[in-house]
Amino acid sequence: MFEQLGLIGCGLMGGSFAKAMKRAGLVNRVVGYSKSPSTTERARQLGVIDVEAPSALLAVAGADIVLVAVPVAATEATLKAIKHLVTPQMLVMDVGSTKADVVQAARASLRDQIGSFVPAHPIAGREVAGVEHSDPDLYTGRQVILTPTERTLTAQIRRAEELWTALGCRVSHMSPEAHDAAFAAVSHLPHMLAFAMMNSLTNQERSDELLSLAGPGFRDFTRIAASDPKMWRDVLRANRDEVLAQSRQFQQALAQFEKALQGNDDQALEDLITLASHTRANWRMGAQRTRKDDL
Repeated sequence: MFEQLGLIGCGLMGGSFAKAMKRAGLVNRVVGYSKSPSTTERARQLGVIDVEAPSALLAVAGADIVLVAVPVAATEATLKAIKHLVTPQMLVMDVGSTKADVVQAARASLRDQIGSFVPAHPIAGREVAGVEHSDPDLYTGRQVILTPTERTLTAQIRRAEELWTALGCRVSHMSPEAHDAAFAAVSHLPHMLAFAMMNSLTNQERSDELLSLAGPGFRDFTRIAASDPKMWRDVLRANRDEVLAQSRQFQQALAQFEKALQGNDDQALEDLITLASHTRANWRMGAQRTRKDDL
């Protein structure tokens, strides 16, 4: 049980976390701050937070747990703003989709207080943003990746594990670098491809007609293209090198399809589709990877 949550960023991710903690009876009071005063006010009106704070620093005052739910590019400035009130007894976490840049920001801003910081990435979200869409079930049944620094206190890591588990999450650990390499492949590049797919249609003269003919397959493939532009700009920039490496992998795979089509090679085309179909049919979200030794 926590006495007070200091919530910095009262949008979808932060608001859902506050709601989940309240519903689970894990916190008595939530003090919230957002860069936009209207967002903070709306969060209070909706009961997501109990008290509005005029600054990030005052949101942290008196808190024993702090969640930083801001765009990854704003992490360093946010941590620097609250540094003077962070104590070794306080659990501080973020929910950013990239981790190497967040850890670097924490080292630069928190310095001697970095032991309280447990970088976290809950594998959850929606293509809509805003506190109005916050949902206490957003994290239920989802994975949460923790990427502690070498100076993160063991006690805070344990508290973070226990908290996310109490919210119904499956917790695992990765290094920040391994995290960013993995999520470039399974999250960041897919978002970029969805954005590019929409733009490739928008830039055609018959775009309206084409979109009017699109069905469920197109809807499912492009759903994430409606995601928050500023957030994803920051994510792609923060993980640029890994995303570009995955983009090259994708281009090689796409070139195989183009080669089969250009050569009228029906068997090669079917084999490529079969491989993708088999892999997708046997994939389960959050399932542990099967080792070759287990096959």
